[in-house]
Amino acid sequence: MEKIEHKYIQVNGLKHHVADIGSSSGSPITILFLHGFPELWYTWRFQMIAVAKAGYRAIAPDYRGYGWSDTPSQPEKATFADFVSDMAAILDALDISKVFVIGQDVGGIVAYRFALCHPSRIHGIVTLGIPFMSPGPIEYHKLLPEGFYITRWQEPGRAEADFARFDAKTVVRNIYILFARSEIPIAPENQEIMDIVEPSTPLPSWFTEEDLAVYGAAYEKCGFQTALQVPYREFRRKENTEQPSNTPDLKVEAPALFITGEKDYVFKFPEMENYIKSGAVKMFVPSLETEYIPEGSHFISEQFPDKVNELILSFISKNIQD
Repeated sequence: MEKIEHKYIQVNGLKHHVADIGSSSGSPITILFLHGFPELWYTWRFQMIAVAKAGYRAIAPDYRGYGWSDTPSQPEKATFADFVSDMAAILDALDISKVFVIGQDVGGIVAYRFALCHPSRIHGIVTLGIPFMSPGPIEYHKLLPEGFYITRWQEPGRAEADFARFDAKTVVRNIYILFARSEIPIAPENQEIMDIVEPSTPLPSWFTEEDLAVYGAAYEKCGFQTALQVPYREFRRKENTEQPSNTPDLKVEAPALFITGEKDYVFKFPEMENYIKSGAVKMFVPSLETEYIPEGSHFISEQFPDKVNELILSFISKNIQD
């Protein structure tokens, strides 16, 4: 079995770290994996190996400002559009014309925006944890208490001060614990988000100290400035109300799969469960299929890798196009 290789690709003025496994000869089917926050390419380690064993090629970049990729000179100005442009440029650099794109959490948003901007480059799309979300400002802050984590992290300087009390490894540890729960992270008025997690709280059973060390080292290098901008502060930008260019509407016609854990805290967001289960999301993604993992949390690719691998491989095999 081939091992995951690591390379750096210079595009759009920045050096991007890309994990890569599987044959690059003979124009194989390629799967582009897009991570969320506080994730990295490493989030997809189980899926990358599984698809490579099945005969496909897998690539998983770190976004600009994340992990081992370069940080832009003005991280506070990073946008989803930058991430989409970077992914297209990375594929061009690798001479890859078309992919299955798979996104977890924030990666699901990037994946759908890539599909809207580059529909001819998509065999199919899979998202985990977050369904298709129409571009526009996220206004959950109007419906949830002030201590809602997204509201707190959108406030310039507040998350930076909160996180700065700890090393990067502890910040990632706390976020993994919070996001693995079934309740939306909401801090009391007199606490910060990091204070919600007691120091004695154990890591989720499926997330090891070795895994945490990988994430901690990467975020020690890159920091959290870009990650706080995209997605959290980017959600509130006026420019984010505009739909991506190169697309006449917000409909994704490619085959699509949404995989979600039934205990994912995202289900508790206002109207989210109804949006997913009523089928309203199919207004935007007509060919969408949905699969539920009963005990799954927000991090199902790491929590239940075998089940997620099975679903992804089945989807790919059903939707391979010439």
